[in-house]
Amino acid sequence: MRSNVRRQTFGGRVAAGLFVMVCAVAASPPSFAQRMEAAPDDLKNVGITEHPNAQIPLDLPFVDSSGKQVTLKDFFDGTRPVVLTMNYSNCPMLCSLQLNGLFEGLQGLEWDLGKNFQMVTVSIDPKELPERAALTRQKYLKIYGRPGVGDGWHMLTGNEANIRKLADTVGFGYSFVQQTGEFAHAAAAFILTPDGRVSRYLYGIQYDPQTLRLSLVEAADGKVGSTFDRFLLTCFHYDETKGRYGPAAVKIMRLGALVTVVLLGGALMMFWRGEARRSAHLGRSETTDDTPDRVSQDREDA
Repeated sequence: MRSNVRRQTFGGRVAAGLFVMVCAVAASPPSFAQRMEAAPDDLKNVGITEHPNAQIPLDLPFVDSSGKQVTLKDFFDGTRPVVLTMNYSNCPMLCSLQLNGLFEGLQGLEWDLGKNFQMVTVSIDPKELPERAALTRQKYLKIYGRPGVGDGWHMLTGNEANIRKLADTVGFGYSFVQQTGEFAHAAAAFILTPDGRVSRYLYGIQYDPQTLRLSLVEAADGKVGSTFDRFLLTCFHYDETKGRYGPAAVKIMRLGALVTVVLLGGALMMFWRGEARRSAHLGRSETTDDTPDRVSQDREDA
């Protein structure tokens, strides 16, 4: 009997202790929320404002991860499209999630970074040094896991004015939060044409390989990718609500009508050619049949 009472008393104490712990955890805000808490004024300009077809300022100077002075123009060759991201190395979470997701998506492509397309990441932290950017670049290239593609990803640092000018051009709103010493920003990848115009916005921290591929083909206006990729673009369109490419009913109907016309035209051509051959054959047969009668008639007349 005493044993049962002791077990019940012990069980009650454990339950009570767990209840107190749960209440304590629920009452205290999570550390992440505390770190990322920001005043409304700090967040009012944070977000993405799409500027389709905007021309980025290619003459903006930056410093790459090796310490070399460069301009954005150095990464646009008129043939290959460019994936642009705006992150920073000391970002506590969002940048890591985005870059992990982006490189995971790039791993799903048959194309190699630097061969069919390039990638440029500009740090939004004007205090970030090239040495720190180099470490970040090395980390994600290791995750990417394809040898010899390092020259395809350029991680740049620069001053506040140049960073802000590029961000404003593509519509990337970010803000430095004094309370936490961090930057509040959204997660997005910008697909740029080979001459530096904004072609597509891809949002979030996960990137579908097919969406990446078709976005790059579209941005390059067919200069990269296969004939099949270009064919897919005639049947698919980018669905902004879903963040990926999907069947375009109108395009498919138009393509179906075009195929029908082509097939019908081909059938009619074959029919007309057959009729023409048949008529020519009958004409030759009648000429051959009439020849002996004409010869006999000529002899009788003679």
